[in-house]
Amino acid sequence: MEERKDFDAIIIGGSYAGLSAAMALGRSLRNVLVLDSGQPCNRQTPHSHNFITQDGETPAAISQKAREQVLAYPTVVFKNALAVHATGENNAFEVSTSAGETYTAHKLLFATGVKDLMPEMKGFAECWGISVLHCPYCHGYEVHHQNLAVLANGDMAFEFARLISNWSPSLTVLTNGKSTLTAEQGQALAHHHIQIDEREIKELAHVQGNLQSVVFNDGTTLPLAAVFARPAMTQHCKLPEELGCVLTEQGFLQVDEFFRTTVPGIYAAGDATTMIRTVSVAVAAGTKAGAMLNKELIEERF
Repeated sequence: MEERKDFDAIIIGGSYAGLSAAMALGRSLRNVLVLDSGQPCNRQTPHSHNFITQDGETPAAISQKAREQVLAYPTVVFKNALAVHATGENNAFEVSTSAGETYTAHKLLFATGVKDLMPEMKGFAECWGISVLHCPYCHGYEVHHQNLAVLANGDMAFEFARLISNWSPSLTVLTNGKSTLTAEQGQALAHHHIQIDEREIKELAHVQGNLQSVVFNDGTTLPLAAVFARPAMTQHCKLPEELGCVLTEQGFLQVDEFFRTTVPGIYAAGDATTMIRTVSVAVAAGTKAGAMLNKELIEERF
């Protein structure tokens, strides 16, 4: 059978948001192509939490089960491929892959996520998603009432420390150099028995990604179960920007309540659009984005 090249929608990114959108569209009898390069941002995370029916499951297992269920719909095609080029306009988009394949579609949906930019700190990348954590709602329960730290400075450190303090009374703010918190912020943290440690960090000592202690430049150490941090990030895929999609001040794809970007015919959902990075939120966003995309196709025809 000749391979299909033209689709109602092409979804770029086949993780939680992308697969969820594909199911909504597949069940709407839309011909859908999902392109995925196999590089989800949580690929190093051992377990996913705060997602009912899937709590404690591995991210890979959730993705695999989702893919099997989505591909049960004959209108959905999944390809392990990297999208490298996209052109066109509403109802006439063209997407090319690194393998030289080209496909066309009426609509595009980007569920490409973000790429975390690891700081040049020994051990950080190895611990990321395992014991260096970004979200207490995803991972806080597993380390509650243990020795924790927030790696941040200034306003970010204050707000993040307030949040994490709900999970443990033993909390330290690691500023990795001179603190830029205000005197009032420092007093508020001290009132809640949260220490501010200005020592510069040499490395995060760990065993297979499980944090043992923070090692400072002066040779001293601080035993910790986990560090919460929010490193800088960038869009995992530059194609939306090349197509003219606008980013927010925080670097996320700007979407409206229906997950439409600023370019007609292009939708986006998942981590690429929000700082709330949880599997459950991505799944919900994908479902709504797929439904809204289908609604637009109907309205253009009817």
